[in-house]
Amino acid sequence: MDLTGIAELLPTPPPDFRSGFVGIVGRPNVGKSTLMNMLVGQKIAITSPIAQTTRNRLRGILTTPRAQIIFVDTPGIHKPHHELGKVIVQNARLAITSVDVLLFVVDGTAAAGRGDRFVATLLEKADTPVILGINKSDQQPQDAAELDESYHALAAEQNWQVQKISALTGEGLEPLQDRLIESLEPGPYYYPPNLVTDQPERFIMGELIREQILRLTREEVPHSVAIAIDRVTEKPEITEVLATIHVERDSQKGILIGKKGSMIRDIGTAAREQIQKLIMGKVYLELFVKVRPKWRQSRLYLSDLGYRIEND
Repeated sequence: MDLTGIAELLPTPPPDFRSGFVGIVGRPNVGKSTLMNMLVGQKIAITSPIAQTTRNRLRGILTTPRAQIIFVDTPGIHKPHHELGKVIVQNARLAITSVDVLLFVVDGTAAAGRGDRFVATLLEKADTPVILGINKSDQQPQDAAELDESYHALAAEQNWQVQKISALTGEGLEPLQDRLIESLEPGPYYYPPNLVTDQPERFIMGELIREQILRLTREEVPHSVAIAIDRVTEKPEITEVLATIHVERDSQKGILIGKKGSMIRDIGTAAREQIQKLIMGKVYLELFVKVRPKWRQSRLYLSDLGYRIEND
């Protein structure tokens, strides 16, 4: 996605138009990516029941007649166990200090815990408006008053607004959107109104492949993969995509390929269907698997694969 000369495409905002950047933060696996996809109305972030799915700061753009909100979906804040984890968490912390509003997403099916309080402590230092979203309201028990109260108490300490939501069903998202708009200052269009993300299509393609690996494999494989899109060739009737899946061990390569290539075929079929929805056309997808020992521990490999400390 070429954003060169983007300023020429931007319309003049109407009176009282608001705009700004909203950081979506929280512990791993609380539904941040699902929420952003629902808010922008299109799948741009991968989702998985496995924690720490999001690795990069991904921007989703919602434009309404009243405002333009640029959502920054951050990786789940957790204790890092390798160099990749350190880069992920550092980028999440940087996002906290570089947005206009923070949307603190928590899992409403469990009471506020130590991890939530740790995130809350980081947000206290940011000097940025915070809205606490109690997610997964559709999965809460019938009497969830005690669970909700634990989060209301956490928010009351800092005078944060609270909104119950469901990223899956859309419950509470309209009032949440209103709260976010009210928290933003008057401002311009940052992106053309029809844009839903500032990420290039190649990045989204790689994420859609990784999502199917997360969905179809178990054991140590999901967190040990990185995707490189080697080539995209657009033809009138079909788009050809060649991609390499990097893993750390031969055993992981064996799991990904599967018996007689069954696993890699399943991953490719499922990923191709998602990529076709992204580009709205036919796709030929070819996947390769390459072993890169300890790539998550190497700053050089991480940079090669697109994981680096962000500057803002």
